[in-house]
Amino acid sequence: MPTVLRRLILWDYQRGVWQYDVICALIILFIFASPPSWFKDQPRIANAAQITSLPAQPGESAFWIDTALVTSIPEDKRLAEIGKILTARTRKPHVMTRIEPIYDAEQELKGYMAFSKP
Repeated sequence: MPTVLRRLILWDYQRGVWQYDVICALIILFIFASPPSWFKDQPRIANAAQITSLPAQPGESAFWIDTALVTSIPEDKRLAEIGKILTARTRKPHVMTRIEPIYDAEQELKGYMAFSKP
């Protein structure tokens, strides 16, 4: 038995033998059958890469938000929708106070600063 275990750990079987196939099947089974909670996997939040948390004054949170995310939301609903997205991302309630556009030297829109009170 120690020889079988040693060969298994060191992956000492030749390709094409049944032992190699069993090892591969066990690896694939582990990958697809293991629950995400074993690895503390978190659900992906849409547009999470488009939001960056920034340092702000005490009692206020500041976020850099990509232009594409903000412009896809109707202007009259922006504060509420951005608040929902930030709440989903941080898992803390955010009450949006304002969203300010940020322009570069050529007056081209680069993104938005969103401010909230947690």
